[in-house]
Amino acid sequence: MTSPRLLSDRVPYMAMPDRPPLTMPDGKRMLVWIIVNVEHWSIERAMPRTVLPPPMGQPLLPDLPNWSWHEYGMRAGFWRLYDALVSRHIVPTLAINGIVCQSYPRVAQAALDAGWEFMGHSYVQGPMHRVEDQALAIRQTIESIRAFTGKAPRGWESPGLTETDETLDHLSAAGIEYVADWVIDDQPTWIQAKPRPVLSVPYTVEINDIPLMAIQNHRSDELYHRGVLQLERLWKDSAQSPRVMAISVHPYITGVPHRIEAFERLLDAVLAKADVAIMTGEKIADWYTQQIPAPKG
Repeated sequence: MTSPRLLSDRVPYMAMPDRPPLTMPDGKRMLVWIIVNVEHWSIERAMPRTVLPPPMGQPLLPDLPNWSWHEYGMRAGFWRLYDALVSRHIVPTLAINGIVCQSYPRVAQAALDAGWEFMGHSYVQGPMHRVEDQALAIRQTIESIRAFTGKAPRGWESPGLTETDETLDHLSAAGIEYVADWVIDDQPTWIQAKPRPVLSVPYTVEINDIPLMAIQNHRSDELYHRGVLQLERLWKDSAQSPRVMAISVHPYITGVPHRIEAFERLLDAVLAKADVAIMTGEKIADWYTQQIPAPKG
């Protein structure tokens, strides 16, 4: 199947100074959303990412140390993130592989009971380019979340933010309203898709623990230091027009003992700003869509 346009042609360019004004609710100035990514890594497959290289440089299956790295996050790390958020009365967005509802139901149930938004994150962790039938995987993800929560997800984050030219059309056809794959702006942006446009809610590869820790190998407190710099600048920019900040974390990275405090301190810095609102992805999408409806055609 060939999509009607290449990915790069789906988003018309619009400079920040040329955009229509946006109003904020309750006198707020800026929006923040927090994404907790929970994933299913299949031990019989190559791992989505690794912390230890294979002995003598030869990939081995099963990859026990790297699978265990992730498994620690689902057993122990998630609960540190959960406590940090729930104790502060913060409702995040849960980017969840559909199969997690069956493979880690305790994690999914805790998020559901706490009122977290469930966002589709494909069915099993792995790039969309390697999915044989994307439409089927998207349907499986949506139905798994719907069966578990009673509600279909409105948003989607592809594993590794991967999309092919067809992914957006499959998501649109399945009823997905917003995506978090396009790290192109500080404000939501409409993306052309069939049968209807999909909204891009600003996501991040900068205030994200995978690049920070697993790739760039920063100190354990870098999430806090970089996050505060991001927060302060976007807050300043929001005096002209509201901005959206994303904070993205994973249980096996930020949920470990030596990094959790940095996340807690960043949450406290966000909460200390009275004119900053923390919202879920779907609420940000609603806020924007009410003012800037989807383009026609």
